[in-house]
Amino acid sequence: MTDGKISDEIVQRYRNVTVATVYGGVIQKCYEPCFMRKVQAFTPGEHLVGRAKTLRFVPPRIDIQKETQRGAESPEYVAMGSCEPGDVMVMDAMGKSWASIGGDVKILQLKIAGAEGLVTDGAIRDLDAVKEYGFKLFAGGRTGAVGIPDVWPYEANGTIQCGGVAVRPGDLIVGDDDGIVVVAAGIAEAVIDWVQEHEQAEEYIKALIESENVAPGKYYNTQSFERLAHERPWEK
Repeated sequence: MTDGKISDEIVQRYRNVTVATVYGGVIQKCYEPCFMRKVQAFTPGEHLVGRAKTLRFVPPRIDIQKETQRGAESPEYVAMGSCEPGDVMVMDAMGKSWASIGGDVKILQLKIAGAEGLVTDGAIRDLDAVKEYGFKLFAGGRTGAVGIPDVWPYEANGTIQCGGVAVRPGDLIVGDDDGIVVVAAGIAEAVIDWVQEHEQAEEYIKALIESENVAPGKYYNTQSFERLAHERPWEK
């Protein structure tokens, strides 16, 4: 990390690892919850990795709506406009999986910005059209209705929740068909170090289990992982 930002080199190291293993690395650091609930992949087969930009929605209320900037200065456009190529836009819709956070016209701004993906616990409107923009999509659902009765864009690039997980701008977002895991920026390097070593150990253990034709429990246990971390036989 440089000045609190996850380096490009660390981001690249996450591109070939699974959400399941990254989840294991994050909980090793006691940063739980980190796995988003009820947020699913709508572009299956795609792997998502990128630094977070955030947008928070709140329930609509007349005074809040009057106080909030509209048009090009609305928080939703400020948030999406802050995205740089490779960033992931994360939108907090308060878990309202039926509520639209935007459709093809609004979300066009993310395509223009070169965003890596969009993650929300709300719903995406005009989903088929948005898929054509070419970035990765994870959401609580899809809808044909507008979101204003349920959600109102309120704050760009503050600390939010999404799918029950805290997200801060600059955190690393990792996604695949299993879902989304959030890696706090301050532990991103330590987590990927653990993940890459753990994956090597798992492959070694699977080979032992298969070659000896034994129950996985013989080797798939804490003691074996601790021993392998010390001996590192795959390097010999």
